[in-house]
Formats: sequence, structure tokens, C-alpha cells
Amino acid sequence: MATYVLIHGASDAFYWHRVIPLLTELGHDVVAPDLPIGDEKATFADYADTVVQAVADTVGHRSDLVVVGQSMGAYTAPIVCQRLSVAQLVLVAPMIPAPGETPAEWWDNTGQPRAQRELDERAGRDPNATFDVLTTFMHDVPREVVVAVLDHGVPAQAESIFGQPWPLEAWPDVPTRVVVGRDDRLFPLELARRVAKDRLGVVPDEMPGGHLLALGHPDALVDWFESYRRDQEQAG
Repeated sequence: MATYVLIHGASDAFYWHRVIPLLTELGHDVVAPDLPIGDEKATFADYADTVVQAVADTVGHRSDLVVVGQSMGAYTAPIVCQRLSVAQLVLVAPMIPAPGETPAEWWDNTGQPRAQRELDERAGRDPNATFDVLTTFMHDVPREVVVAVLDHGVPAQAESIFGQPWPLEAWPDVPTRVVVGRDDRLFPLELARRVAKDRLGVVPDEMPGGHLLALGHPDALVDWFESYRRDQEQAG
């Protein structure tokens, strides 16, 4: 069995609340810490420190780690991989950074605004409409899960992190897989394919669902995690 280290994006660890029990039922250990996203002084190194400490406190020193980064968690996950012995890195609907690139720069550098606008226009949505979390993020999430998320509340992401450059000079030497949602309205499929290919040389796997795959389609997402883990074990 493995130890899954789940790193959320601009939210908190509640994002993984439907995935965690599925992994534990399969016999895996799971570490899913809350990052200090509300701290205006926190850097990506601080985010990684939080994850590394949570792993140490929960499972100690292990070499069977599968690190998973969701969305902006793709900025933190590779730093964690430099600090721990990691068997595999999995990115979910990721913001894949380039060396020195801030999250604020990522959007225009990758062409995300144009890609989202074109997708909205094709789908008949007003690209100039006021942002709505239900329309952009939760259109494929079951109603009872939406209610649970809204009741839980979504922590505010500190703005300062968007000006923090990604500190690594290169991607870590860790087997990396990418899975994206075919119906992601924030990172449209064509964009996700291009960024993964250009920046990692990886062709992403695709599954039904939007940007919040762990909330909308946890069973299918765990199936991908497990298929990646088995493939890596067989590869040695």
C-alpha cells in the first residue's frame, strides 16, 4: 500500500473529503494538511514546510509517497518532492509552473484568459459575466456536496502568494502524471493539454468532470490514482 499526500489548491483540505475515505478503505495512509493560505507572509516554501511536517507527524519517514497536487497545489507539490523520498507525483487540473513564474504571471503566460473566454463563447455563456463559483467550479458537483462545501466555507487565499516566483530551477526527477477534467471551465481542455505537453512533456489523461474533480467525481479520480500507482510499481 502507499501513502497519499494530498495538496489542495486555493481552498483547504476539505476539498479532499470525498477522496480520503476511498483511499483509506483501500488500505492506504493519507496525509492531507491545510496549507497556510490565509497568511499574507507565507511563501511556497512555507506551504511545502507545512506538508513535509504533516508527513513526518503522520507517517514518519516513508519512501512510498504519492504526492498529489490540485490546481495551484502544483506550485507546492514539486517542492515537496525535492524534500521527501517520493515514488510518484500526480497533478490534478494543475497550474503547472515554469521556473521563476509567479501564479499571477501564469494566466497570461499560458493564454488562460483567452482559452476560457473562447470556451464560454462556444458554450453560450457570457464571458463578461460576474464570476460565479457555482457556474465556474461546481457545475458538475452533486447538490448535497455543494451544500456541504458552502456550509464548510471556503477560506480566502492571501493575495501575496500570487506574486511569489516558483523557486525551483527545474521540475524534480520524479515520475509525473497529469489528469484533467474534460469539462473544466477554468482550465479548458485544449489549454490543459498544451500546458502539460509544453512544460512537462506529458500527455494528460482525461476524465469527465470540471475543475474540482475530487468533489464531483471522487471514485473516478481515485481509480486514476490507483492505476498510476500500479503502473509505477510495475515499472519498478
